Amino acid sequence: MTVLEVVQSTTAYFQKHAIESPRLNAEHLIAHSLGKKRIELYLDFARSLGEPELAPLRELVRRRGQGEPLQHLLGTVEFAEQIFASDRRALIPRPETEQLVEYLCDFSWPAGTRMLDVGTGSGVIVLALAARFPEAELHAVDISEEALALARENAERLGAAERIRFSLGNLLASVEGEFDLIVANLPYVATSDASQLAPEVRHDPPIALFGGSSGDELIRQLIVTAPAHLRPAGLLALEIGHDQSTGLMAFFAQQNYHDIAAKKDYAGTLRFLFARHG
Repeated sequence: MTVLEVVQSTTAYFQKHAIESPRLNAEHLIAHSLGKKRIELYLDFARSLGEPELAPLRELVRRRGQGEPLQHLLGTVEFAEQIFASDRRALIPRPETEQLVEYLCDFSWPAGTRMLDVGTGSGVIVLALAARFPEAELHAVDISEEALALARENAERLGAAERIRFSLGNLLASVEGEFDLIVANLPYVATSDASQLAPEVRHDPPIALFGGSSGDELIRQLIVTAPAHLRPAGLLALEIGHDQSTGLMAFFAQQNYHDIAAKKDYAGTLRFLFARHG
């Protein structure tokens, strides 16, 4: 089979298995299996592939057809113009989270700004902030030792390991000091919604997905405890579930936050909350 024929047959297989963006998935997996960039496939469509090249590709295609995330099969994910390692140890970063970073970059952060990423996972938020704000003081915390190991690996890959202080802990329990920014993409899926998740999402660690029976319990805990770790007029920035903005904005007000604002994601959903305290 030629490269083009493999692309076409793999695309058809993914269409049959209801894989989103089947052609894109096929090209990514084939390029990865052949050790090429995706764009290079277009220059190689007429080349014939032998069994030694097709056999490992078939296994990747089978696993993707069964719902294993593309990012896990590739071992990487692109986020905020950087390439991160991605595997089962942490949540696969979503485009919405990249937009959260974009919103944060709209704020004016002077040199020496102290930033904390709570529930850092693979470290994409704190590392994206590190790239944008080279003079910031950066901290990150997660309850999962496996996720922290992945975050540290990503920091090493991107040459930022010396700039970020990673720590193990539940929310802010192990955190010391005050910050100008606390940002968090915490678990916000209700446990009762587990059966509604897409097959790919179910490969993420449950600890990174489920926020309790209502979904927003961890977020509310952070809202309550954050003031003790925010400098005067410090900002708390959150990514939340699609139906949680109204209740959480009211909860912010009850906890004496001010300048409370909600921002929409690319799909028009109120996905991000920003509030100041003190």
